[in-house]
Amino acid sequence: MRIAVVGAHLGGQPLNHQLTSRGATLVATTDTAPCYRLFAVPTDPPKPGLMRVVDGTPGAGPVEVEVWDLEPGAFAAFVDEVPSPLCIGRILLDDDTDVAGFLCEAFAIHGAPDITSYGGWRAYRAASPR
Repeated sequence: MRIAVVGAHLGGQPLNHQLTSRGATLVATTDTAPCYRLFAVPTDPPKPGLMRVVDGTPGAGPVEVEVWDLEPGAFAAFVDEVPSPLCIGRILLDDDTDVAGFLCEAFAIHGAPDITSYGGWRAYRAASPR
């Protein structure tokens, strides 16, 4: 089963081990379709919140994601550990396919900085003071 990750589960990020310890394999690094906004959600560790918006929404754009492949049992165990305000839904990729992936509950973006213009979590973290 495939899952798209957008932040702390990306390769080299602090929660990537939650995928690799379950035998996940990286399938692709790609972008979402340009109908998303990305927010820096105040969690520990810091995580982004991805929200799909209406096509043509100002500030929306493509966001870098990694797509990982997991066995069904490992996928279920992984998804069971996803804490609020994150959730799993369907993410539309730039090639018009969709996969399961991390999204964010709407309440969590209230007051959170919109970081869509960075194009992804890694670019935002590289540009941000720690």
